[in-house]
Amino acid sequence: MRITKVYTKTGDKGKTRLAGGQQLWKDNVRVEAYGDVDELNSTIGVVRAFNAELVGIHPSADRLEEELRWMQNKLFDVGGLLATAPGQTFKNMPTVTARDVTRLEKLMDRCQKDLPPLKEFILPGGGKISSLLHQARTICRRAERLCVRLGREERLDPALVRFLNRLSDALFVLARWMAKQQSEPEFLWERDLKGA
Repeated sequence: MRITKVYTKTGDKGKTRLAGGQQLWKDNVRVEAYGDVDELNSTIGVVRAFNAELVGIHPSADRLEEELRWMQNKLFDVGGLLATAPGQTFKNMPTVTARDVTRLEKLMDRCQKDLPPLKEFILPGGGKISSLLHQARTICRRAERLCVRLGREERLDPALVRFLNRLSDALFVLARWMAKQQSEPEFLWERDLKGA
């Protein structure tokens, strides 16, 4: 794919085109869904930028870099699939499969071996990288919710929802895992029992 001009002026009236040329309003749920996936991908890019300072110094940073790069590539696949009208196919279309979901599950299983079991809810925070991973998780959940809504309105490959669901879980586990690897605090939710 070659992009010779970034601006096309076709969106000036509030519409955009899907991969097959179909026009949709920019606030269409499909467009919002792939917009959220794009936002998630950009946020993971920010995590990678912060993590780059530790790559080559801490093995955990090297491992995180490898996983986040794969996630970004898969999110481009998800975005491409969402930007394609139902029923349309193209040569070399990306795919999201059960194997991708399994990869995320195996990643979580490996990381959780290093983590104590949860006894309370965690407040998002800690260090820079773990905080940004928590933020990415919440964006992923929003993208997942929009894909669920889209799947109720028109045909959508259920593998996309499964992938986003598992990805949000993986981002949560990675946030905890990086906090542990970097010896950063993990803040637990404290119930306000006085007000009860």
